[in-house]
Parts: sequence; structure tokens; C-alpha cells
Amino acid sequence: MWQDFRSSRKSHRIALAGACLLASCAIAQETAPPELQPADARRTIATLHASGVQIYVCKRDQGNSLAWAFKSPEADLHDASGKLIAKHYAGPTWEAPDGSKVTGKVLRQAANARAPDSIALLLLQATSSGGTGLLAAVHYVQRLNTQGGLAPAQACTQEGQESRVPYRADYIFLE
Repeated sequence: MWQDFRSSRKSHRIALAGACLLASCAIAQETAPPELQPADARRTIATLHASGVQIYVCKRDQGNSLAWAFKSPEADLHDASGKLIAKHYAGPTWEAPDGSKVTGKVLRQAANARAPDSIALLLLQATSSGGTGLLAAVHYVQRLNTQGGLAPAQACTQEGQESRVPYRADYIFLE
């Protein structure tokens, strides 16, 4: 009887995990808002899931007060199976282990209506690319489904102080 109970609980946990996985896959499949859709994109090259930090530094603003300023991202991007596909860092730049990389500039942004306490959704245009691998043909990058990453709510107290704020997002690479 104990064996049946444990087996039943295990089946429920597996079913729950499967439901959670399906729910997260559905979220990852959301499309970008219309204002973040490039008109001339031909195809999706990759959809990758990022986990990392947004780095902020304490600087003096125009009023000579200390304030958090965005410095750079630092994240690992994985495919749906969990395999590491690229690194994301200052530029903004995405680099794959095959040597291909793309650097972009922000064209448009939109607030994340589903998670207002998260960094903005973005459409970026490639400004340079290199290598012959996965990211070589990227023309646009969309940052969607953001979670976290906003500058710290507490005031900074020392110039040069850094804060690393965790975030997650999906990056869609478009040709």
C-alpha cells in the first residue's frame, strides 16, 4: 500500500512538472507586440532563453545626485533543451561558441504589460555581425517575456558601486 501511495505521488509530481513545462513553453511562444515587429524580417533564426543579470553602477546624474545607471547585461542563452547556445554582454552583444556574434542597437521598446516590475521589451537592429555560424545572418533581435532586471529601488550611496539584478528573458534572433 505504501508503494502505491508513493507511486501515485510520483505520478502527480511528474504530471505537475509536465504542466509547468507546457505553461512555460506557451509563455516562450508569445509573439512580440506589433511595435516590436520588424517589417522586413524574413525568418526566425533562433529563440533562446536568457538567465543572467542586468548590471547597474552608481553615478552622478545631471543634478549631481547619486543614481543607478545601466552598465551592461551578462547572461547565458539556452535553447529549449537547456543547451548553452550564446553569451550576452555589453554592446549589446550576443556571441555563440561557433564564433558568430552580433551587436545591436535599440530601435524600439515597450513596457512589459504582463510584468510591469520588469525591464522593457525591445526590438534591436544588428549593427555588426561576425563569424559564419548561427548568429552571422541576424538582422534583428527581440527581447520578450522579461522578468526582473530593473534598477534597484534603494538609492545608491557610493559612486562606482555596482548592483547585479537578476533577470530572465527570451531573445528572438531574426534574419
